[in-house]
Amino acid sequence: MSPKSKKDRRQAIKQRSLKMARKEKSEFLSAFGTTFEIWKKIVDAVLSLGGNDEDIRRLLTDKSLAKKVAEVIMASKQKVSEIYKVVFDYGLSLAEMIKLGNYGWFNDDITAKNFPLQGTGKQESELLLVHLNRDVTTKEVLEYLNSQGLEPAKIEHLLAFGTTYPEVQREFPIVALGSSFVGDSGSRRCPYLSCSVGLRELRLPWVVDDNPWHGSCRFVAVRK
Repeated sequence: MSPKSKKDRRQAIKQRSLKMARKEKSEFLSAFGTTFEIWKKIVDAVLSLGGNDEDIRRLLTDKSLAKKVAEVIMASKQKVSEIYKVVFDYGLSLAEMIKLGNYGWFNDDITAKNFPLQGTGKQESELLLVHLNRDVTTKEVLEYLNSQGLEPAKIEHLLAFGTTYPEVQREFPIVALGSSFVGDSGSRRCPYLSCSVGLRELRLPWVVDDNPWHGSCRFVAVRK
């Protein structure tokens, strides 16, 4: 290799090293800048509410406070879906409502005896699908719905939803906490829509207070 070639090679290596160093420095500064901006937003918010430096320092010393901040951030991911309009007819029996849904499978404990309907005539309702975007207990769902001026939908709402929007349950489970019954085992059960092996299903899982629902679940709700 000629002296000139060696020199060119050394120069190319040096240039690559400089580029890598600049890139690493740029990424570091970028990360630092983002962290600073996040911290500044928190500080500004605390000060705007009348807080001071001591209040801000509590984030470093009070673990419960840091957790509360994290919970607020995660709660901001909670969302309510668009409104789904449905019409259901109390002139139909529960069995007829189920049949209209054309489910590939349904739990045979979902009967008029276990889920008596209360209402008359045709009614229109606006349903919302609430997604908390995390594993959540039934108690947490009910508390959240109440805080938003909502209440859990009943089985007639769920069945009307399944009939009117049959493909939605293929995307995620849809739960109606407003209707339930206690089975022979003594456990409470409530209806929900799901999909398994391509089949649209109307299921009836056990509701265990300390056993959370999967984060993918949506909860049907109506306004109070």
